[in-house]
Amino acid sequence: MIVFPNCKINLGLNIVNKRNDGYHDLETIFFPIQINDILEILPSTNADITFTQSGLTVEGALGNNICIKAYHLLRNNFPTLPSIQMHLHKIIPMGAGLGGGSADGTFALQLLNDLFNLNIHEDKLMQYSLQLGSDCPFFIHNKPCFASSRGEVIELIDLDLSNYKIIVINPGIHISTTWAFSNITPTLPNNSIREIIKQPIENWKNQLVNDFEAPAINEFPIVENIKDQLYEQGAVYASMTGSGSTLFGIFKKSTTPKFQLPDECTIFDVSL
Repeated sequence: MIVFPNCKINLGLNIVNKRNDGYHDLETIFFPIQINDILEILPSTNADITFTQSGLTVEGALGNNICIKAYHLLRNNFPTLPSIQMHLHKIIPMGAGLGGGSADGTFALQLLNDLFNLNIHEDKLMQYSLQLGSDCPFFIHNKPCFASSRGEVIELIDLDLSNYKIIVINPGIHISTTWAFSNITPTLPNNSIREIIKQPIENWKNQLVNDFEAPAINEFPIVENIKDQLYEQGAVYASMTGSGSTLFGIFKKSTTPKFQLPDECTIFDVSL
């Protein structure tokens, strides 16, 4: 069985508080877009799990892969879960603020649930996914959401961008989430993202802010260069997503932007 984990962008991202448990309270809008990895799971006669991967290289020890963690998380509660063969073809850039790893892990949970008829209710899947990562529960719903707390408190919102297209540009820079948070001073915003997002998109430019963007620009000037080009080419709104380094621009569908970017940049044109 094959699924196609998609990623997300953040429309605004405010870090509002440092918690006693070491996490941060935030507010953001998660918006799903169709840049997709490919994940296949098949029953296997081998012991436990066989995992293979192609496409972009996923750094780190194999046992730390979030898809493998998803399998073991379920097998702890479902000891009769069969052995599997899993293959991940990686297309979504990593360390890019797109949530591709979180999507892979969450889609793995859902696929295992469907393939082996585990009958896990959506609420329980949300709990499992939160054990994989703070933004993983979003991918259970996979619809525009206002997210708060660590990102796991989710409220579905009505946000239609079907009259636009989104250009996503990844500069090929991996930004550590730990580094990103270390450069943030939590601040309660004057206006909640929940209210800003209700305004016309033309008003977002001066109000809808990603708190991670300023330190990323200070460290990596190409981030500012890409954002400037997005606006120069006609973006109605442009921003960095997540903790970076990927940027996106929301364009009218009739716009055909042309960019002058280094070879290490990857451009995705997402039709909504």
